[in-house]
Amino acid sequence: MPSATPSPFKIVDLFAGPGGLDSAARDLGVPAVGVEWDDNARATRDAEHLETSPRDVRDLGPEDFGDANVLAGGPPCQTFTVAGNGAGRRALDQVLAFAQRLAGGENREAVRADLKGLSDERTGLVLEPLRWILQAIEDGRPYQAVILEQVPAVLPVWEAFAAIMRERGYQVPPPKILHTEEYGVPQTRRRAILIARWGDSDLWRHSGELALPQPTHRRFRKGLENSAVGATLPWITMSEALKEHRLGEFVVVSNYGTGGDPKARGRRHSSEPAATVTGKISRNRVLDTRGGGELRRLSFNEAGLLQTFRDGYRWSGGDIPQQIGNAVPPRLGMHVIAAALQLPEQLSSALGRRP
Repeated sequence: MPSATPSPFKIVDLFAGPGGLDSAARDLGVPAVGVEWDDNARATRDAEHLETSPRDVRDLGPEDFGDANVLAGGPPCQTFTVAGNGAGRRALDQVLAFAQRLAGGENREAVRADLKGLSDERTGLVLEPLRWILQAIEDGRPYQAVILEQVPAVLPVWEAFAAIMRERGYQVPPPKILHTEEYGVPQTRRRAILIARWGDSDLWRHSGELALPQPTHRRFRKGLENSAVGATLPWITMSEALKEHRLGEFVVVSNYGTGGDPKARGRRHSSEPAATVTGKISRNRVLDTRGGGELRRLSFNEAGLLQTFRDGYRWSGGDIPQQIGNAVPPRLGMHVIAAALQLPEQLSSALGRRP
């Protein structure tokens, strides 16, 4: 169980989804409230007893969560992903220009009106955390820490945010792309991560230099022997993650192509981490290695386990595969939160309780 000592932090999590980051915070003993307007994700959050504000992030601001001193956010990524329609990549220069307009003090309603002219309005949602950060500073109550995550294509946006935040007094190490299997997630997935701390705060007087979390496990490479290297542990395999639910060896065949060839379905053996869990994971085929016959497909619970949600997570509502695919892996979330908030003991304790 989390420490009985009250945490000095409370997180407001924008675009909170079904609770990847918030369940990680709960394991660390840090209270969190998630802003999420999707009915399906909220059904799961409600089943998991995660505090939720069922509103649109664009209609709210720091003043609506006065007790929160940490901002987290993982804006919708569909328009920035390779699998999406590419609107975010094409609009990247526009998004960066909008960020500078916000930082320059331009009327936010004027900026919002122009954002509506983007080909996909979801693209502009990536700017919402910056709006909240700047508003909190103007209100004289800057967030003591900030945690942002997105797909790798958004790294230039996080770098622009980092420069803007440093100018205003935040300590921000260079944002980086983290590989989830290097943090004990049985899945190869890459996320662009930004963490920051407010420089003039008693909370950080005795803390070391802020840095993104160091890997604890090996990075997966096809054909590489899975063994420890120094203090770095072997990567976690699908067999290990699903040991209570699947016996014997198996191969998972992806529903999407690899290497740019839509017909070349990616394959992962059960001795390897899963490929990136997407909203289409229920379409992945599972084959018996002994004869190639079809096995039952991954259940919602098993897909959640590959994302490091706890066994028996109460997935609810509709479109559950999409909920799972969109989520932040809680184990990665624990590492990132612990690094941002200087919680090494809580992280060690939480990891000791989880597989």
